[in-house]
Amino acid sequence: MKDMAKTSPSGLFAPLRHDDFRRVWLASVPSNFGLLINAVGAGWAMTQLSGRADMVASVQTALMLPYMLFAIPAGAVADTYDRRKVGMVALVAATLASGLLFAFAWVGLLTPWLLLAFCFLNGAANAMFGPVWMSSAGEQLPREDLPVGIALNSMSYNIARAFGPAVGGVVVAAAGAVAAFGTNAASYLPMLWAQARWRRAREEPRLPPEQVGTAILSGLRYVGHSPQLRHAIIRTILFGLAAASIQALLPLVASKNLHGGAGTYGILLGIFGTGAVIGAATVAWTRERFSSERQISIFLTILSAACLGVALARNSLFAGACLLAGGLAWMQITNALNVSIQTRAPRWVTGRAVAAYQASVAGGLAIGSWFWGTAADTVNVSGALACSAGAILIVALVGWFIPLAPFAALDDGGAAHLEEPDVEVELVGRSGPIVVIVEYEIAPERAREFYEGMTMVRGIRLRNGGYGWSLARDIANPSLWLERFHTPTWNDYLRQRERMTEAERKMIIEKIGEAVRVRRLLERPVGSVRWRENSRDPGVTFPPASHN
Repeated sequence: MKDMAKTSPSGLFAPLRHDDFRRVWLASVPSNFGLLINAVGAGWAMTQLSGRADMVASVQTALMLPYMLFAIPAGAVADTYDRRKVGMVALVAATLASGLLFAFAWVGLLTPWLLLAFCFLNGAANAMFGPVWMSSAGEQLPREDLPVGIALNSMSYNIARAFGPAVGGVVVAAAGAVAAFGTNAASYLPMLWAQARWRRAREEPRLPPEQVGTAILSGLRYVGHSPQLRHAIIRTILFGLAAASIQALLPLVASKNLHGGAGTYGILLGIFGTGAVIGAATVAWTRERFSSERQISIFLTILSAACLGVALARNSLFAGACLLAGGLAWMQITNALNVSIQTRAPRWVTGRAVAAYQASVAGGLAIGSWFWGTAADTVNVSGALACSAGAILIVALVGWFIPLAPFAALDDGGAAHLEEPDVEVELVGRSGPIVVIVEYEIAPERAREFYEGMTMVRGIRLRNGGYGWSLARDIANPSLWLERFHTPTWNDYLRQRERMTEAERKMIIEKIGEAVRVRRLLERPVGSVRWRENSRDPGVTFPPASHN
């Protein structure tokens, strides 16, 4: 069955009519150009400083590893604090790291390990900014334009990929790697300006923000208890591991297999990026004709063939043709994985879902780059690329065992207005643990159907913030079922209620039915009760409740 989500009928560039999104998107193009130019300069600088395949491939590892390490905390910060302010801090850090790399290269003090260190610092700052940039589209655009906005953000990077490496090759050939590093440092200034101009609408939260550590755990639990997101993350990691060789070993393909220079390397990267832009422009066409799983399988096969072609290529023309097809396939695959994740994450966890995607693709690319670089040192560049082509085909077969869910319409994540729970005990936000017991009256002939439905309810409760979920049946009254879970504090319980989406709520009503009773209990260990005179509840010493 074909996926039902389609590109917005308003057109590919409709989101650009919104001022904030347009400014940020236009600023993202030179920023992404700078990243690609910097990657060309760093790759070629390492070729000159060391020449070892593992060190050259480690440049991409240094640039991508921070995404694996810091993207999840960055996503938690993006969901918890003001995204505009967080983005500006990350951009200032990226500018400083790039400026220091430029300064050391300018005075001739750059060494292979210093180059990797500055690449890592620059990657760390960009890892902090990535979830902010991608998740902020939901605040800058109306819901109907958001899917197209996601595609435009991907296109921004791939426009830079199409031309940035070629420009980088020209810059490096004309003025050396130091000029590439300086260009990257300056490229962050337009994005800083766009972030400063963004007049972010503040929504007064009903509850205090989660602490960053708790927010990280909440995001990880959401992904872990969401099979659709979990499958997409696993597939993304495997894709990165298998396909990292194409970009990681391309400097060596240009210098050793094709006997070219920095210009050749830049042109090859530019051709790969051009293919990616073509892939972005044809995403809507493929989504209308293929399911998500079929789309990924087809383009993994094309990417495998392209990788093998690059391994066998001994002239730039043939290598360029293979890279054009490879870039198209790469964009189709990554877009399918990205959309599958972003469109299945409610607003409260969007930044962390985006971060999980970035961490998984970056982790796969970082580890894969090191692995294929080591393989190239052990065998040769062509042999490593050929083995990578085989690994990509194996990843295509993984879809039989952990299939990707079909594309889905975006879920607002905003449940209908909830009635305030009845509270006769004075509570504060940190009061807890809170035990929730939900009672259901189910006819015995529906017992199996109810039990199967409750396995889905379990995932909903756990990914939204519940712990210790269990289901019990009254042995004296077989029609009575009790669902039980708890949250650490009262604020955690209120968050757990608000996080349930309308789709989840409707699913519970349709498959389970309405609960006959909900009980909320404040768990009190023995010895914790202190009596107080003239209290409505003499067993409580808490101050009056505050839900804000």
